[in-house]
Amino acid sequence: MQPQSPVAVLGGGSFGTVLANLMAEKGLQVRLWMRNAAAVDEINEQRRNGRYLPDCTLAPSLSATTSLEDALCDAEAVFIAIPSSAFRSVLKQAFPWLKPEQLLVSTTKGIEAGSFCLMSQIIEQECPGARVGVLSGPNLAKEVAQKQLTATVIASTDAELRERVQALLHCSYFRVYASSDTYGVELGGTLKNIYAIAAGLSAALGMGENTKSMLMTRSLAEMSRFAVSMGANPFTFLGLAGVGDLIVTCMSPLSRNFRVGYALGEGKTLEQAVEALGEVAEGVNTLRLIKEKAESRDIYMPLVSGLYEVVFNHAPVKEVARGMMLNVQSTDVEFVLPRQEAP
Repeated sequence: MQPQSPVAVLGGGSFGTVLANLMAEKGLQVRLWMRNAAAVDEINEQRRNGRYLPDCTLAPSLSATTSLEDALCDAEAVFIAIPSSAFRSVLKQAFPWLKPEQLLVSTTKGIEAGSFCLMSQIIEQECPGARVGVLSGPNLAKEVAQKQLTATVIASTDAELRERVQALLHCSYFRVYASSDTYGVELGGTLKNIYAIAAGLSAALGMGENTKSMLMTRSLAEMSRFAVSMGANPFTFLGLAGVGDLIVTCMSPLSRNFRVGYALGEGKTLEQAVEALGEVAEGVNTLRLIKEKAESRDIYMPLVSGLYEVVFNHAPVKEVARGMMLNVQSTDVEFVLPRQEAP
C-alpha cells in the first residue's frame, strides 16, 4: 500500500483516541470508529473527546465515524482498542470490510471470558489469515496525550508489520520497540492489571516501601511463571511489556486498576469501586479468569489467590497478607535455576 493510505482505530476510549490523535498529528488521515453518535459529532465539530480526554485538542486529520465500512475502507492498518468483553462482536461486525493485506493490531489488555482467548487469538479465529500484531507497554493514555516521553512494544511474527507499525507511531515523544513474542507481550499487558489492583489496595492501607517492592517483584514472578506455562518467553517480562508496564500501573493513580484497588482499600465494595471509576477496569475480569486457569493447570500464584479472596469474597486484607507470608518460600528467580531444581 502507499504510505498515504488512511489508518483506522476502532474504539474511542482514552487509548484509542490518543493513538488516533498521535498519528493524525503526524499528518496521517486517521478514522476513529465509535458507537456513540454524539461523541462522533463532538470530535468532528469541536475537536475533543469530552468524556475521556477533555483537555486534549484533536488534530484536523482525525475524523470520527459510527460506520465501520467508512472507517475501514482502504485503511492500511487497523488498531483495535475495544474492551475485551466486546472485542469479538466488533470484529465480527468489521469482518465484511476487512482485507487480507490490512494490518490488524490489538491494543486491548484483557482476556475473553468463557474462551480464555487473548485478543490476538480472537483476531486469528475471526479473521483467518490476517496479519496480526499486539501493541502493549507502560502507556497511560493521559500522559501520552500530554506528550510525556513514552515507549511501547509492537509484537508480531510478521516482521513487515512490526516495521510498519513502528513507522506509523514513532514520533518525538513516542518510541516503539519490536518483539516477536506476541503472547508474552500480550500476557504481560493483561496480567499486570491484576497486580495493579493489589498495589492500589496496599497504597490505600498505607503499606511501606518494602511491601510495595516485594509486591511488584513477586507479581513479576507470578506473571512470568503463568506466561511460560502458556508458551511465552520469560525474558519478555524483563522488558517494557512486562516489568515496565507493571511498574507504571502499580505506581500511578492514573491507572484504572490501581484506582479500583485503592477504592477497595478505602472500604468500598467492588460494585462501588467500579461504578466510581466510570470506565472498564480489565483487571477485575482478568483476576477471576486467571485464578480459575491457574488452579486448573496447578500454577502457583499466591498473590492472585489472595487478591481473589479480598476482591470477591470480602476477606480482610491483613489476614490474607499474613497468610501469604506463611506460604512456602519459593525461589527468587526460578528461571535461573537448573530445571530440576525449579518448583
